[in-house]
Amino acid sequence: MILKHVVIGIFATALIIATSILLPSIASAQTDPKITKAMELLKSKAQGLGTPKVEGTDVVAGKTVPALFFGATKMNNNFVLVDDTVKEVGGTATFFVKSGDEYVRVATNVKKDDGSRAVGTILDPAGKAIVAIKKNEAFYGEVTILDKPYVAGYEPIRDAAKNVIGVFYVGYLK
Repeated sequence: MILKHVVIGIFATALIIATSILLPSIASAQTDPKITKAMELLKSKAQGLGTPKVEGTDVVAGKTVPALFFGATKMNNNFVLVDDTVKEVGGTATFFVKSGDEYVRVATNVKKDDGSRAVGTILDPAGKAIVAIKKNEAFYGEVTILDKPYVAGYEPIRDAAKNVIGVFYVGYLK
């Protein structure tokens, strides 16, 4: 009986230690003032243009995808807001549009290895962020983008009917 209590005590202690090590890294992105400030800035700049909507299609990096708008301003291949956000707070920023089951980068300053913008690439279909987005929830945490580690935030873009039509993204290389 005493041995059983000792084993349970050791297990409980190990669980508490593991939780205290892992939780700060998961929560740090959401509570990181850089991530919070960058997300609020990107969202306010976009929403200042008007209500988000998808209207028609557009070609982004050779792919035909829905055209994402805020008010009358099309975001596809329009880098003004993502670049302005990064000029103010650093890091990287992206607008994704929902295209079928994928979320495609239509405006970004995330760079590919060749230095070009990663437009036309998709949100990792096996990543942690997509799980939250599919539940209509935000995701804050550590992710890998194009084989590089980032601390990032992802929030759904909702149209007037509250349908998820895209994703806001901000992140910082680790």
